[in-house]
Amino acid sequence: MSVREKSTDPAPYYEAHVFCCTNRRPAGHPRGCCADKGSEALRDYMKDRAKALGLKKVRINSAGCLDRCELGPSMVIYPEGVWYSVPTREDVDEVLQKHLVEGGRVDRLMLQTADKLPKDRVKAAE
Repeated sequence: MSVREKSTDPAPYYEAHVFCCTNRRPAGHPRGCCADKGSEALRDYMKDRAKALGLKKVRINSAGCLDRCELGPSMVIYPEGVWYSVPTREDVDEVLQKHLVEGGRVDRLMLQTADKLPKDRVKAAE
């Protein structure tokens, strides 16, 4: 069953809602965790930059485990449901500008359902 908008639904409170994984797993966990990859600092940076850009109808939040830890730091933007891996501040800036300001996408950072590692990190991990 899918969730669908109803004509009686209230208008959304935010135009976009960004969930940044800040989950912590025990040291040595085989999948790692986003917090160990700097996700909390990146989330804080994203909040500051969104405010500086005047994105008042965008909410940047922490999330518990988004279950894509090996791909992190990960985030998902709703209502579109687009997933990103954002390992650097520059990546955060690019997602803010392209996705949240311009309404586009940052293809090189987008996570696909079947991804095991982000495309630009596969060779580094081999």
